[in-house]
Amino acid sequence: MQDFLIRHSYLIGILSFALGALFMPVVLRIAKAKGFVVRPNKRMSHEGEIPNIGGLNICFSFMLTYLLFTPIDQNHFFLIGLFIIMVVGFIDDVLVLRPTAKLIGESLAGIALIAFADLRITHLHGLFGIGEIGIIASYLLSLFVMLAIINAINLIDGIDGLASGLGILYCLFFAFYFGLAGEGIWSATAIAMIGVLAVFFIYNVFGKRDKIFMGDSGSLLLGYLLTAFVFRFCEINAYGAVPEWLHMEAAPAVAICVLTIPLFDMLRVGTTRIKQHRSPFEADKNHIHHLLLRAGLSHIQTTCVLLSVSALFIGLGILGRNWNMWVLLVTDFGLATTLTLVLWRVINKKIYTC
Repeated sequence: MQDFLIRHSYLIGILSFALGALFMPVVLRIAKAKGFVVRPNKRMSHEGEIPNIGGLNICFSFMLTYLLFTPIDQNHFFLIGLFIIMVVGFIDDVLVLRPTAKLIGESLAGIALIAFADLRITHLHGLFGIGEIGIIASYLLSLFVMLAIINAINLIDGIDGLASGLGILYCLFFAFYFGLAGEGIWSATAIAMIGVLAVFFIYNVFGKRDKIFMGDSGSLLLGYLLTAFVFRFCEINAYGAVPEWLHMEAAPAVAICVLTIPLFDMLRVGTTRIKQHRSPFEADKNHIHHLLLRAGLSHIQTTCVLLSVSALFIGLGILGRNWNMWVLLVTDFGLATTLTLVLWRVINKKIYTC
C-alpha cells in the first residue's frame, strides 16, 4: 500500500485533508472546553475568544498520514523532532514561554532532526569557496539555519491565512521538485502537509463560529518541516543526486528566494528593533503584513498580495538557479528592499493625504 500511495501521491493529499477535516471539530471542542483560546487584545483585530491550538490538528493529522505511507524501517527521529517542536509551541500558546526557554525547546527538536535523523547541511555549494564542511560546522550551521527558518515562520503568522497560505505555496514548490527529482517520499511528505494546511486555511480564513488560529504549535511545526525540506533540497543538489536538467548550482540561494518573505521580514524587523535599542524579541506591529494593513488592505487582500509576491520570488529563484550564488542573493535582497521601500512610500503618502 505504501508504494501505491507514493506512486499516486495525490491520494496522500486527499487522505491528509480528510484526516484534518475529521479531527478539526475535535480540536475546536477541546480548545473551547479547556480555555485554549486567544482573548481580544490591542494586537488583535478579531472579536471574541478564538481557539489558538490549530497546530495540534496539523501535527497529528500529518503524522498519521506520514506513518501510513512511509516504510516501517524509515528513520522516525524526524517525527520525534516534529513532536517536540509542536509541544514547545503548545506550551508557549498556553503558558507563554520566555524567549530563552523557547529557544532551548527549538534546539532540542533541532538535535533530533540534525544529529539523530541526520538531516543537515554538509556542503556550502562553493559559497566563500567552500564545499564540503566538517561535522561540527555542519551541526552548528544547520541548527542556526533551522532556528532562523522556524522563527521567521513564527513571526510571519500574524493575519488570517498568511502562514498557512505561504506553507501551502512552499510545500507545492518542494513537492513538485522532489517528485521530478525522484524523491518520492519527500514529495509525498510535502503533499501530506499541503492537505492538512488546506483544512486549517479554510477554518482560519472562512470560519466564523468555528474559527481557529494556528498558534505557535502550528507555526513552529511548519518552520521545522520547511527546514527539513530545505536541508534535503540543498543536499541532493550538492552531491548530484538529481537529473542534470533539475540541478541547481545555487541551491542555498534558491531556498532563500523561496522563503524570502518570512526571512527578509524577520531580518528587517529585528534590525529595526535593535536600532531602536529594543529587544529583537519584543512584539510590535511593524511586520510586512502590518504595513500592508496600514496601507489600507484587508486581511485577505494582504494574504493574497504576499502569496503573489512570494510566488514572484520563487520564480526568481528558479530563473537564477544556476547563477553565481552572490548574484542571486544580492538580486533577491535588492528586490525585497525595493518593494519594502515602495510600500513605505505608499503608507507615507496615505498618511499625508489623510
